[in-house]
Amino acid sequence: MPEVRTVARKTGRAELDEHSLGVNVSEIEAPYTLSGRSRQEMTRELRERLSELPGAVVEIGQPISHRIDAMLSGTQAQIAVKLFGDDLNTMFRTGKQIQAAIKTVDGVADVNIEQQVERPELTIKPRRELLARYGITMPEFRRFISMALGGERVSQVYGADGMPYDLTVVLRPDSRNSLDAIGALSIDSNVGKIPLSTVAELRSSSGPNAINREDAKRRVIISANTDGRDLRSVVDDIREAVGSQVTLPENYYVTYGGQFENEAAASRTLLITSIGSLLLILMLLYGEFRNIGQSLLILLNMPLAIIGGVFMLMATGSEVNIPAIIGFISLMGISTRNGMLLMSRYNDLHAHGIPLAERVMKGSVDRLLPIVMTALTSALALLPLAINGDKPGNEIQSPMAIVILGGLVSSTVLNVFVVPAIYTIMNQRKENK
Repeated sequence: MPEVRTVARKTGRAELDEHSLGVNVSEIEAPYTLSGRSRQEMTRELRERLSELPGAVVEIGQPISHRIDAMLSGTQAQIAVKLFGDDLNTMFRTGKQIQAAIKTVDGVADVNIEQQVERPELTIKPRRELLARYGITMPEFRRFISMALGGERVSQVYGADGMPYDLTVVLRPDSRNSLDAIGALSIDSNVGKIPLSTVAELRSSSGPNAINREDAKRRVIISANTDGRDLRSVVDDIREAVGSQVTLPENYYVTYGGQFENEAAASRTLLITSIGSLLLILMLLYGEFRNIGQSLLILLNMPLAIIGGVFMLMATGSEVNIPAIIGFISLMGISTRNGMLLMSRYNDLHAHGIPLAERVMKGSVDRLLPIVMTALTSALALLPLAINGDKPGNEIQSPMAIVILGGLVSSTVLNVFVVPAIYTIMNQRKENK
């Protein structure tokens, strides 16, 4: 990839890390500089190239977004379909069906299922009747197995560097490197030492590399990211595809998590906040002008600003996400400023006895320059954020800047024509009366 400057790989993580990972997981960080194409185009090509790696599960994103996704859903992806059940093999087969159904949805990328890798295991099953006959209790049996195979820390010694090191007692490797050698280990009993195989059943088997649980239930995660579509519509299509194409076994169920879940909660919060802000602005305007008609006329600038914000989102192909919604809320306060400037000037001229037509013309001309200057100043400050939306780290600021920039343009242009026209109609009716 010509845009990539350097590559750094990190394989696995420490056991005590907040996000511990196995040695079969690598995080590859690749700082890049865009030139000639957008980040989305570069990411698509990267996905196509990495999809050719056999047996590899790839998720592409940014470090911060991966951390947020992991906190929200337990996976480093925007969408997490969680399958709950009891039998791991059944869950894996059903998860494959869900994965295939998700792949049929447009705008979905990086569809992966948690890897289930069989690894060799040694199963030691105690024969409780024989343990009782030979006078061996279960705690004694467990301690013997733990010490013989895993070792036991008995003390600490200090090295030449002054650091303490554990002193561990454990059997020699040749005494525990095969099934027969472990079965021949001697364990104390009431008749003396006897082989371990006398009181325990030893067999070689295989099991999953990890069993993940949530709310005390086994679960498998099928994860996915979006590409070119908004998160909410993709999740709705995934729900429909899984519901129509996958038949879940009895007592198995799925839940949907990830960014969209947090986005839905944030959207509800922002809706309540928007309604509260609207009422508060209306109260403040009424307190200032003491006229409900003029207050509502000033609020008319809000839909005028929303028109520009929506148009800019459509023109740039951006999504209606949380930053964009925050941009619309910001427009609620910014757009009312222009209406207040016009209305306060109209009222001043009215107090001086200026006729309606002259009042509207003179007031609009007097306030045109301040309105354009304030809008232009704000627009110039937002322009770099809106233009550089494809640069790393601008994913949050860019949608908000695009919405506010479009709203400033539409509210400034339409405010000069719509507000004076409606003000004229309202006051003509009063004068006719």
